Amino acid sequence: MKIGFIGLGKLGLPCAEVMAEHYDVIGYDIAPRSPKNFSMASTIKEAIIDRDIIFVAIQTPHDPKYGGDKPTTHLDNMDFDYFYVQETLIQINEHVTKKQLVVLISTVLPGTTRQELIHFCPNARFIYNPYLIAMGTVAWDMVNPEMIIIGTEDGDETTDAKILIDFYKPMMQNNPRYVVGTWDEAECIKIFYNTFISAKLGIVNMIQDVAEMSGNINVDVVTNALANSTQRITGPAYMTAGMGDGGPCHPRDNIALRYMAEELELGYDLFDAIMNAREIQAENLAHKLMLYDQPICILGKAYKPGVPYTDGSSSLLVGHYVELFGGKLCYYDPNTGDLDFPDEPTTFLIGYWEDWVYELQFPDDSVVIDPWRHMNKQKNITVIHYGNTRK
Repeated sequence: MKIGFIGLGKLGLPCAEVMAEHYDVIGYDIAPRSPKNFSMASTIKEAIIDRDIIFVAIQTPHDPKYGGDKPTTHLDNMDFDYFYVQETLIQINEHVTKKQLVVLISTVLPGTTRQELIHFCPNARFIYNPYLIAMGTVAWDMVNPEMIIIGTEDGDETTDAKILIDFYKPMMQNNPRYVVGTWDEAECIKIFYNTFISAKLGIVNMIQDVAEMSGNINVDVVTNALANSTQRITGPAYMTAGMGDGGPCHPRDNIALRYMAEELELGYDLFDAIMNAREIQAENLAHKLMLYDQPICILGKAYKPGVPYTDGSSSLLVGHYVELFGGKLCYYDPNTGDLDFPDEPTTFLIGYWEDWVYELQFPDDSVVIDPWRHMNKQKNITVIHYGNTRK
């Protein structure tokens, strides 16, 4: 099977490299790329001529001010920007036939393929096939997915869906389930998968706020009880209260769903509440950091361990409020190259846990706010397990 892959950015390139371990792949991107195991085309035409399946991994961005690392709830609701995908589909359409299958993996709102995209590429068969992958673990996530989501025009599980299932099977390491639906159902599965994660984090961090404000509550006792209530409430994933949701996907998905709720006149907007909760939770942490009349250092500027990316970082959002309140602020994070560690008494916030956190030597008389409640008490510093107010 011969594969064309259009769009080789942070997510697309690792995915194409995984495919190239099993199939003949040709890639194309507007920027120079250096794939490990497949060749690059100089034009879209060259990348898709005589290819059986053409994957499209083109960004659907928001304006940078909607990134999630600063408050967004005061901004107008806004859909993703589909311009780049539309322009790419127009170019693809000039060179494809009905013998070829075009597969879009970019995140879009429910209804977008049918209403905004499909008419730009009528000359090929079309599938919407979003991935459940994350920065830093793209290649592993791709071959160990919780499920593979396949959307066709009518939800037919045979023909094109079966072709794609057969394409993926040799690559998979965990024998995932394959969920086939309409384009619209596949769009819903992807974006609500992400927003379920955001909602869970918002709720467990709400419990943390209750613990801080009410007293005599260890948030872990509460969330552990709920996390193990698997019959009707939840599973254990994302059930540790700590920092807010982050990354290039989840915050912006909620922002886009605010737009959808308004457009569909649902009469309610849970997604606005989720983003508002995320911002207030960050503001509450900033207030906590300001209590100790010291300079403030946030440990972990990236949005999660093991990656250099700061897209939608909840640490940056907390830092925004610290600076808004007049605090003196710095970041320390080897993953992002921020390596100036304070040598004077400082109030530290542990943005995320990674091995390097255990190796830090905190200046005497410092305060360490640990919203993950991992750090043990240490001599000459004050360790505060944020969310545990049990006496």
